[in-house]
Amino acid sequence: EADIVIGVPDSSLSSAMGYSDYSGIPYEMGLVKNRYVGRTFIKPNQHQRERGVKMKLSAMEAVVKGKRVVLVDDSIVRGTTSRHIIKLLKEAGAKEVHMRIASSPIISPCFYGVDTSTYNELISTRMSPKELGEYIGADSLAFLSHEGMLEGLGKNICMACFTGKYPTSMFSLLENLKK
Repeated sequence: EADIVIGVPDSSLSSAMGYSDYSGIPYEMGLVKNRYVGRTFIKPNQHQRERGVKMKLSAMEAVVKGKRVVLVDDSIVRGTTSRHIIKLLKEAGAKEVHMRIASSPIISPCFYGVDTSTYNELISTRMSPKELGEYIGADSLAFLSHEGMLEGLGKNICMACFTGKYPTSMFSLLENLKK
């Protein structure tokens, strides 16, 4: 149960609107994004990621104060952004923050172009969803299942970062990278 659904700008707004439509919980704009800060998860070190996250988003106190919030985001990579956003919302007066992720947990690095090069960087490889929810300060945390992703996106997509099953062998991939 919740009072409002909000999405993390900009990548999760459509997922939040869909969650709102399906659940019947009203959608609100509870976060405002600073347009001059780019994607924080690709910053080269943790200090730069944390600094970028602090400048990136602001909570709308008038929207979230005293409310039970469903916060929808597209993924959790390292947990830095999620932890900060939940803290922001609670500091702005949200009574509860229930995190819903529009993907499965990312458990394997992407060797096909996304900058997550090691297992150690991926928080879902080290924590269960329950532990991760506690770590980021959420009142609850749920991810979309693999089946739900395939149903929504189609069967012919790469799921390697969610399953650890790569469409090409690691040997072939490494050989191609050398060329």
